[in-house]
Formats: sequence, C-alpha cells, structure tokens
Amino acid sequence: MDVTLYGIPNCDTMKKARAWLDQAGVAYRFHDYKKAGVAEADLRRWIERLGWEVVLNRAGTTFRKLPEAERADLDADKAVALMLAQPSMIKRPMLEAGDSLLAGFAPDRYAAVFGR
Repeated sequence: MDVTLYGIPNCDTMKKARAWLDQAGVAYRFHDYKKAGVAEADLRRWIERLGWEVVLNRAGTTFRKLPEAERADLDADKAVALMLAQPSMIKRPMLEAGDSLLAGFAPDRYAAVFGR
C-alpha cells in the first residue's frame, strides 16, 4: 500500500503520527508542506472527499491571525486559496493510505486503516 503523510515536521501532532507509523512498522513517504508546498489538485481532492471545513485548520495560529475580512464568508475556493498561500492552514497530518484519507491523528483511526 502506498502511504503518504502530509504536514510540517515540527508539529506535535505530526510527531505523534510519525511515531505511531514507525512503531507499527508502516513504511510511508513524508511530504513537508514547508519545503515542497502542496498541489492544488491534492487540496481539491481532499476537499471533495472530506469537505473544506475538515481540511482547513481553523484552530491554528496562522488562521486565527488572519484579518477578519479574510476569515469571513469562507467557501471551498477561498479555503483552497488560503491553504495554498499558507500551507500551515491545512489540517495536520493528512494521511493517504491506499483508498483511505484521514485528516488529523487518532491512534484508533490509524489502527483501523492499517489493521493493527
């Protein structure tokens, strides 16, 4: 199964997800948003499956520091533009494993995907 973990390396939640995958012996590719950015096609595919409300990290500092005008009247296109401009606004981690797509980290959800 092809597994890709998307995020930024210094995020505590990312560290937990990576540790879980390592301990479970799951081989994965790490895609660093800070270094490699994120493709608009990936964002739109994630939003199509999960909804922009799930993919956009509104709890993070980057989003909360936006001027109110940029946070108002959000829709999928506006959310994509924000996340492309500042990838730290994307929920972390995003995990693609075969046909599975998970936003955020929860050990039980990861275990269900990998049968562990």
